[in-house]
Amino acid sequence: MQPLTTTATVSRRMSRQRSRNTEVEVLLRKELHRAGLRYRVHRRPLPNLRREADVVFGPARVAVFVDGCYWHGCPEHATWPKTNADFWRTKITRNQERDRDTDRKLIDAGWVPVRVWEHEDPAVAARKVAEVVQQRRQLPKV
Repeated sequence: MQPLTTTATVSRRMSRQRSRNTEVEVLLRKELHRAGLRYRVHRRPLPNLRREADVVFGPARVAVFVDGCYWHGCPEHATWPKTNADFWRTKITRNQERDRDTDRKLIDAGWVPVRVWEHEDPAVAARKVAEVVQQRRQLPKV
């Protein structure tokens, strides 16, 4: 693999990007809590799936993922960098493929994955999540 072209400033900025407890995640969780919902954070919905959901409603089997527009290739806000373009396009494309694979595995196991973009209003996103959770809680147990 060829070394990436970067500057110290960019390297420092990228190393400070949070992967957990981002501002958007925290705002969404506050809205969910305000709506009376209780959940777990940063958990694997399935023990054999080496991927964590940002918010997990275990008994309802709902896994919520807060996707960053840049990292997950948002159709509205994604930008493609000019520096190290091949590296970043490959990285983001793989993230999208992994997201689809995760959703498929969760669905096959009886879970409902909910994807929220970082640009979505947290209150609106929380209502969307709450609807899914409440629907799932009303399903008869198998």
